[in-house]
Amino acid sequence: MATPQKPQKIIIDTDPGSDDILALLLALSAPSTHVQTLLVSLTFGNIDLPAVLRNAVTMFHVIAQEREWRASQGLPQGFSSLYDHPPPILAVGAEAPLEGEQLNADYFHGVDGLGGVHEAVPHLGVGERWREVYDGKRTRENEDLGGEVEPRGGRFRRGEMPAHQEILRILREEEEGSVVVIALGPLTNLAKAAEEDLTTFLRAKEVIAMGGAIDVPGNVSPKAEFNHYACAYSAARIYALTSPHPPSMLPSSAVSGYAIPWPPSSQTPFKPLNFSIVPIDITSKHLLTESTYWGKTTPLAQQGSPLAEWCNHFVGRSFDKMRELNVPGTPVDLEMHDPLTIYYLLSHRLGVKGGDDPSDSDEGTIDGEGGAGAGGSWKNNGKWQVWEGRDIRVEARGQWTRGMNVVETRDRKVAKLGEELVVGDIDVWLHEGYGNRVRQVVRSPGRKTFSGWLCDMIFA
Repeated sequence: MATPQKPQKIIIDTDPGSDDILALLLALSAPSTHVQTLLVSLTFGNIDLPAVLRNAVTMFHVIAQEREWRASQGLPQGFSSLYDHPPPILAVGAEAPLEGEQLNADYFHGVDGLGGVHEAVPHLGVGERWREVYDGKRTRENEDLGGEVEPRGGRFRRGEMPAHQEILRILREEEEGSVVVIALGPLTNLAKAAEEDLTTFLRAKEVIAMGGAIDVPGNVSPKAEFNHYACAYSAARIYALTSPHPPSMLPSSAVSGYAIPWPPSSQTPFKPLNFSIVPIDITSKHLLTESTYWGKTTPLAQQGSPLAEWCNHFVGRSFDKMRELNVPGTPVDLEMHDPLTIYYLLSHRLGVKGGDDPSDSDEGTIDGEGGAGAGGSWKNNGKWQVWEGRDIRVEARGQWTRGMNVVETRDRKVAKLGEELVVGDIDVWLHEGYGNRVRQVVRSPGRKTFSGWLCDMIFA
């Protein structure tokens, strides 16, 4: 695939704990000819919002130190997509789900999401100055936390508005269909943006979300993946925007009473959201192995790499946690949910080289194929395989099934457009004019080689 004529402008919506940080590092280390990050918008998720912000601020700070160290070693400084473009905005967003109780994953990642990294390696952090960004304060003493101060300041600009409004501002100012939104956490910021200004939100070129458990068990409940469970109402709302008739796909709300403005504008025909998901069906098969990770980072840390030292703490803690949870003797490899989502953007959408393995043909696919209304259709996009237009829905209210993805599995005839609804078809699963139209990423070209490529990209 040829290099894009212009770098793809992206927004990354994230809740950085450990694999989010690796995903951010991957995106920011991509070639500047391919990617320009305009905004990093923060949401609650694995941890609460202040901890999320602290991790993001510290990451930018560590990248600056890493570039300084690489320069001192005569090495390429890297992170060109961050440093060859204007600094991205860092904006603070949703602190809690739209509805329902909040769930954190600090039992696995620690209360800071990074296994206590700020206390373990304080010389690499920003101390308590990150709070001034969160509180909206800006003083001479902390102005090096953001902006273009080099080398230790951290290359970002503090957002002046809540994250969902920063998302809307960028989509409004940039050319329609030019910005890709990548969601690595709960979809709350995106749902709030769509609620505030649907027409502007639909100007996005594509929304790519890590989330969902479609044909596999969940990872936070028997049926649900964490991001969708954490804010099931926001997930259901974003999925509904892919439907030919979104109001029919919305969950009823006992709290907000939210309804999609329909149609969004009397002057503009409704254009369904171009929405792709990278669910745990595929992400759980892409593993970061201990041998690959330590083989790359241990020599670098010994030589003085700030980035390797910083990452080694929280990635090492994740390996230790897996060892604690697993049956003795089983592998403690880490599932790379969020980095794989960035890999999909870089490899499939933008043609960044590396990570592919022509011999990697044993990942398997989803059984079955439905019509447009019941299940969509297969599509091989180069070396990636996706399921186009699949009717995937999100359960928002279930006592035991919150955040569950629901798909049609019955062998039933689907009514065509213009035909009557099928009698007895509760919730209208069997008609081409209803249901969601989600692109599900099913298969990548690099399951076996992904972890090595990931480490090479981040740690150079």
